[in-house]
Amino acid sequence: MQSVSPLPLSIGELAHRTGVPTTTLRSWERRYGFPRPLRGPGGHRRYAESEVAAVLSVLERRREGLSLAAAVRRATVPQVESGSVFAELRRRHPTLAPQVLSRRTLVAMSHAIEDECCARAARPLLFGGFQRESFLEPSLARWRDLARTARRTVVFADFADPAPEGPERFVEVGLPADAPLRREWLLVCDAEDLPACLCAVEQAGQDPAPPASRVFETVWSVDPEVVRDASEVAAALADLHRPGWRSSTGGPSGAPAATASADLHRASLLFDRMVHYLDAAR
Repeated sequence: MQSVSPLPLSIGELAHRTGVPTTTLRSWERRYGFPRPLRGPGGHRRYAESEVAAVLSVLERRREGLSLAAAVRRATVPQVESGSVFAELRRRHPTLAPQVLSRRTLVAMSHAIEDECCARAARPLLFGGFQRESFLEPSLARWRDLARTARRTVVFADFADPAPEGPERFVEVGLPADAPLRREWLLVCDAEDLPACLCAVEQAGQDPAPPASRVFETVWSVDPEVVRDASEVAAALADLHRPGWRSSTGGPSGAPAATASADLHRASLLFDRMVHYLDAAR
């Protein structure tokens, strides 16, 4: 019986295990960001064991008649069936305590994370969810600045005609009318030296209310594991709505995220309480 190495696979080993030539695997990665490589110290591609099953799944779906793009989407996004970053974080991290916060408080928290990310994070992967393109417009200058120093910056909104990618631009991901992200506020800074995420879902029944008075059920975290999960879910949803966005820069790191300390957990609980009181006092 053939033994399976627990170490990351080389592209040659992945090709051998799946029967897909290395040239084809590289072509898929350029076009669809799949399969998703880790990068070793020398920059060589390495693949997690799970990528074997994912490639085999693509081959099976192709035999069923799906296009390559559709087969890749089906193989890489089944774990995000909810279509929601907020829902996935609540499911994966049930200890996160949601708070109902005003839009004004969310703007302040978002600006704080963006400023720290711009000033201190080393080549982060950024995701922002704005619901509507009109909500993004007041923040365009900020996000263009963020995109200049980030490894990759991805923005979700109801873009009718997403702009082509370019240097020092963020990737525009257009959301259909029924996408759950159309009701979510999202900010993820996936960086080893400054992980942070903020995710909120607009409470139901507020459609007649003006944007400034709306309230959101909110979770936030600086726990590296939570932030990495938020980043991976956002990346998978970007794969669904804009295949190929990863191109040569890839998505979230495949390396395990660091484990949060007890001190960080206690500080987060204290900050939660502070935010609650500050928001209630407005």
